[in-house]
Amino acid sequence: MRRSTVGRNIGDSVAQSNVDAETRRSGRQEYPEDRFDRIPRSGRVGVHRVTARPRHIWQYLIVGLLGFALLTTIGVIIVQGGGGSGGPIKSTSTASQPRASETPAVLDPAATVAVLDGTQIPNLGASVDQTITAEGWGQILFSEKIADSNVEISAVFYRDPADEAAARGLAEKLGGVSTYATEEYAELGARLIVLLGADYAGPGADAAAQAEAPAPEEAAADGAAGEADPSTDAPVE
Repeated sequence: MRRSTVGRNIGDSVAQSNVDAETRRSGRQEYPEDRFDRIPRSGRVGVHRVTARPRHIWQYLIVGLLGFALLTTIGVIIVQGGGGSGGPIKSTSTASQPRASETPAVLDPAATVAVLDGTQIPNLGASVDQTITAEGWGQILFSEKIADSNVEISAVFYRDPADEAAARGLAEKLGGVSTYATEEYAELGARLIVLLGADYAGPGADAAAQAEAPAPEEAAADGAAGEADPSTDAPVE
């Protein structure tokens, strides 16, 4: 009897050992099913990562453009408002003063002058010559008409850089014509060369225009001479 009990115990121990060995080989132990074993399956497996949101760069670009347009509009309004109420802002620099490199206009009455008439007005050169002499603006060497009678722009030319101030001074007296440095008229021997063109409207222009127009007496005489004599034109019967 005792041997049978011992044998059964040994058999149970062997069976339990076999079960334990089998459990270890399978790598897991059997436990009763609980609520954690009944989790529904889904398609997401593994570590759950936060999905990166798409970067909408165009949104930032639009915001930046709108801000730039707004600032530009505000700036234009401020500038226009300031200009309308208080007038243009005066610069602190001496912009109204002549530049350091700009030669001031200084009339030199002793400067020798030659007058060249490049227009089709018969007496323009002589009229300007007489005006310069009468006003004491320079010393006239000569005045003459040139071959080219279609000069468009009037100017005062000078050869020596030291005569630039005198050229500018005479140009101002002649109605503000331009001044240029040139070697073209060096053979004339004058310090200043006055070239008269079609645009000249300075002193002497009106006198030349009046001298060009025929006097009323001459016009009347020409008209009378042109009339036919009635006695000579009468038909012979």
